[in-house]
Amino acid sequence: MNNHITFHSSDEVIVSICRQDTNICKLINKIGPLTLKTNGNHFEALVMSIIGQQLSEKAASTIRQRVKMLCGEITPERVLDTPIENFRSTGVSRTKIEYIFDLCNKVHSNEISFTNFHLLENEIVINLLTSVKGIGRWTAEMFLIFSLGRLNVLSLGDAGLQRATKWLYQLEDRPKNNYMEEVSMNWHPYYSIVSLYLWKSIDLGFVDNFPTIEDVN
Repeated sequence: MNNHITFHSSDEVIVSICRQDTNICKLINKIGPLTLKTNGNHFEALVMSIIGQQLSEKAASTIRQRVKMLCGEITPERVLDTPIENFRSTGVSRTKIEYIFDLCNKVHSNEISFTNFHLLENEIVINLLTSVKGIGRWTAEMFLIFSLGRLNVLSLGDAGLQRATKWLYQLEDRPKNNYMEEVSMNWHPYYSIVSLYLWKSIDLGFVDNFPTIEDVN
């Protein structure tokens, strides 16, 4: 089941974030309400994530739609019953098909069971998911946010978040583009919510078109 959580300036979590970090507060006030949309079909969410790896959003969307048309409902059983060549015809690479089938097999063998995922700590979920071929820490972190709806996930490996943080806080260049560690202590325990606003600042063109947050119209 899919869920939507909309965050407004008057919400307790947003008030708390603003109290802790004036820079993020300025960004929130510029952007306004944001909605976190979660995909409750955990298996499908992971398959779609694997398909989208290293592809543009347009290409990924096209291939995902083809796979959905091919399989109908995205379940381990449907996937395993689909000939590999049929998958290939949708544009999914052989390597990604191997990753998807590895996920299917681990679900079938109960090495991964989504039933109790909502009860597990973030790091345990990450460790389980990264045991699957082709699923790295970033993909697991996105799963925590956009499938489980976890509000306190910080993806230090996300280049977009690092870039938006550098812009918002006007930080000097750093060798490994590591900008979040210095300022993110103020975001706890709502890392995911802050991340949504930072990603949105890129989507809206703030980061690329305005020198500072004060210059945003």
